[in-house]
Amino acid sequence: MSDFNDFNNPQVAALPRHLKQFIVNQHYDHYTPIDHAVWRYVMRQNYSYLKDVAYYPYIPGLQKAGLTIEKIPDLQEMNDALGKIGWGAVTVDGFIPPAAFMEYQAYRVLVIAADIRQLKHIEYTPAPDIIHESAGHAPIIADKDYHEYLSYFGSIGAKAMFSAQDFELYEAIRALSILKEMPDADPKEIKKAEEVVDFRQKNMGEPSEMALLSRLHWWTVEYGLIGNLENPKIYGAGLLSSIGESVTCMQKDVKKLWYNKYAVNYPYDITKTQPQLFVTETFQNLIDVLEDFADTMSFRVGGAYGLKKAVESKNSCTAVYSSGLQVSGTFTDFKKHTDQASFIKTTGPTILSFSSKLLKGHGKDYHKDGFSSPVGKLKGIDTALEDMPKDELVLLGIDTGKHAVLNFESGITVSGIIKKTLTQNGKTILITFTGGTVRDKKGDILFDPSWGVYDMAVGEKIVSVFCGAADKDAYEDIANVREEIANVKYDLRKEMGEIKADTIKWMFIFWIGQVGAMLAMVFLFLKK
Repeated sequence: MSDFNDFNNPQVAALPRHLKQFIVNQHYDHYTPIDHAVWRYVMRQNYSYLKDVAYYPYIPGLQKAGLTIEKIPDLQEMNDALGKIGWGAVTVDGFIPPAAFMEYQAYRVLVIAADIRQLKHIEYTPAPDIIHESAGHAPIIADKDYHEYLSYFGSIGAKAMFSAQDFELYEAIRALSILKEMPDADPKEIKKAEEVVDFRQKNMGEPSEMALLSRLHWWTVEYGLIGNLENPKIYGAGLLSSIGESVTCMQKDVKKLWYNKYAVNYPYDITKTQPQLFVTETFQNLIDVLEDFADTMSFRVGGAYGLKKAVESKNSCTAVYSSGLQVSGTFTDFKKHTDQASFIKTTGPTILSFSSKLLKGHGKDYHKDGFSSPVGKLKGIDTALEDMPKDELVLLGIDTGKHAVLNFESGITVSGIIKKTLTQNGKTILITFTGGTVRDKKGDILFDPSWGVYDMAVGEKIVSVFCGAADKDAYEDIANVREEIANVKYDLRKEMGEIKADTIKWMFIFWIGQVGAMLAMVFLFLKK
């Protein structure tokens, strides 16, 4: 099995460093005969039923994704196949942060859990596994309209605001799923973990952008139906990879509703079968609904609305000035003037970027204690500061070595000696002062000269606010420990004796798989 760095796949090669940290090698030789038998059994059962209810031709879809019914997919073979349609695939160790998952989709890379479900969870697994991630998601990727939706969803989802409660729920669900997949899990520990998940779910408060967006993802990518209400076809990966739910979802007691913008009002419970499912007539409709929702999100609305969401999230976020300057950090305060943002403040490590690339000298070590700056136009001047030509800047005293006093419409005043100005694409984005002082309209100090050099962001408005850093590779600490975790899990399985094939279980599951295949062939013959 090749190392993921050896894959000759452009999409995987283009992944940024902060996403590569989640990748683990597949270790194909770690799969046991039982594992392969589980794959065959599930896939044969799926084929027997899904060939009639799946949206896409099942076997051709598998082949286009580099999959077969007979064996667990080799990631290299998947990448060879997916590369022909502009996609790639990587293996990870189970759950990864939702924002990272979305970003992989934006890069057109499928995230495949390296593990395969245990025998006792053969019909449905509480944790991500290679059956769900590959047999569920990959076969429909060849449909151009669908994979355009999937990658577009990823680009939107990667910028969604999530709350502190979202993060706590994610960690609780992750802990529970890991426990349920452990062969020696203590039932008391599982019950305790279930109670934590239940408590988190019931105390989420107002749903965040990520929570709402995850509903759209659930009712489409995971549990979506397409066609008409009377006889829809399955395209959602959660249904395509579950022997049980792919059958029960078509029963009449499961309501079928048209998919539209109101689907965002329907929460879901991953521990239960769904009381209703949503049907779309076309994949273009999915994009239209997503586009409507995106128009309400902070990354498009920006301003005081977006900054409020950033402060509430208590996570690292990015505010984008109209000049193009990007400020990434944990936002703890902001001020308004006539309903527009007039001042921003971060606390702790912060970076400044432009076009999602770190500005030299403005990393989190330099801005280790935070960053603050006014937003808006200068008082009595129509032209935005970012758009002023050099001669107008000089008239205002904004010239290297000169003392300048800048009075903003909000009442904030910045004064000091100009050390330097920074421009990008014809716009002034940053002015650095020595001896800089910043006061609000009440005269209160917002920045004191004793604190050091003052870097003032330039921009008339905050045009976008989104979750995470603009340059994640520069902001996030990259520590690839996933491979170590995967090896520990493998060693645990080996110690538990699972890696030594249990002959009776193996023969039993192999026999079931063969019978399933024979029944499927008989069924096909009779249909002819």
